[in-house]
Amino acid sequence: MSEAAVLGAGRGRAVYLDYSATTPVDPRVAEKMNGCLSMDGEFGNPASTTHAYGWDAAELVEEARVHVAALVNADPRAIVWTSGATESDNLALKGVAEAAGGGHLVTTSYEHKAVLDTAKYLEGEGVQVTYVDPGHDGIVDPAHVVAAIQDNTFLVSVMHANNEVGTVNDIATIGRRCRERGVPFHTDAAQSAGKLSLDVERDCLDLVSISAHKIYGPKGIGVLYVRREPPVPIAEQIHGGGHERGMRSGTLATHQIVGMGEACRLAALGADAESRRVMELRRRLWSHIQQIPGTRLNGSSELRLPGTLSVAFDGVDGETLLMSLDDIAVSSGSACTSATVEPSYVLRAMNIADDLAASSLRLTVGRFTTPSDVDFAGRRLAEVVGALQHRTSP
Repeated sequence: MSEAAVLGAGRGRAVYLDYSATTPVDPRVAEKMNGCLSMDGEFGNPASTTHAYGWDAAELVEEARVHVAALVNADPRAIVWTSGATESDNLALKGVAEAAGGGHLVTTSYEHKAVLDTAKYLEGEGVQVTYVDPGHDGIVDPAHVVAAIQDNTFLVSVMHANNEVGTVNDIATIGRRCRERGVPFHTDAAQSAGKLSLDVERDCLDLVSISAHKIYGPKGIGVLYVRREPPVPIAEQIHGGGHERGMRSGTLATHQIVGMGEACRLAALGADAESRRVMELRRRLWSHIQQIPGTRLNGSSELRLPGTLSVAFDGVDGETLLMSLDDIAVSSGSACTSATVEPSYVLRAMNIADDLAASSLRLTVGRFTTPSDVDFAGRRLAEVVGALQHRTSP
């Protein structure tokens, strides 16, 4: 057994390098949530307006709304609670389409499936959709997005950071140009919120989707920022009580909301220092990986999330590589499409050859990653990739 394998054998669970898929709940977040679950805590229904249990829960909900808003420099009244970024994306696209009475939507061909599948649904309802391709570097050219806008365009939706390769788009330029054209602009910021600077005023953002479980909060809770001035007309998609100013009905999950609020508050504390630490870990990991023969980085080397790498290993099947890395938790792409054996649609949109797309892995470091985790993963990858390349060589 190799040195790396011996080290891994004593670690217990695999080294976690899949922070783009989900993050563990920060213990400080869990503590806050726990205070909203039992009889001696704030378990009440925030919509109950006749007693202190409801009042106290409502106060916590509004405090959390303030924390989320502060993370993106938004008016707290513009924050709408949802079950996660997938629902937020659906509400943004379907809600604006319905309010506009249909028309034309501009998005990109490498969005998260929550946007792409919603766009496909809208096409079936008669909406015209233009899909703008990213470049080979995984970046969407703002000029191409603006050029796709038509007189009947009701929404432009471009993700801030790609969930698979980690590349970052210039949403500020796109936002300004959309504002000039009078077209609402939506961005899926599930991967970028809490990691990159995000300012709805500076970046001219009208709608923003955020998910708690990507920033060390609980699963099952997210928000859609909906600009109030100028207002964005949006039709409710879940009916049953008129909660959240008539945009999203349903009893609010106080414990999850409090968890997201605390996660956003913590993300804002020392954000620059944490970003630098994570980026250094990512560079350290890449310094190991790039020593492996036939290795290439997918997408821009600079315009990417602090902790995310997408790497192709020439001559190695990605699924076989994954099966061989039982002591490192990584993925072959988006967690939402990991059950498929087809080459990544994201990498195909970037015009990366199918054989390289099929040999690619996504590796993401985060808040609880250590230098020793990175060093172990780098050595283990070199060992396994080398063995597989040797096996397949003529």
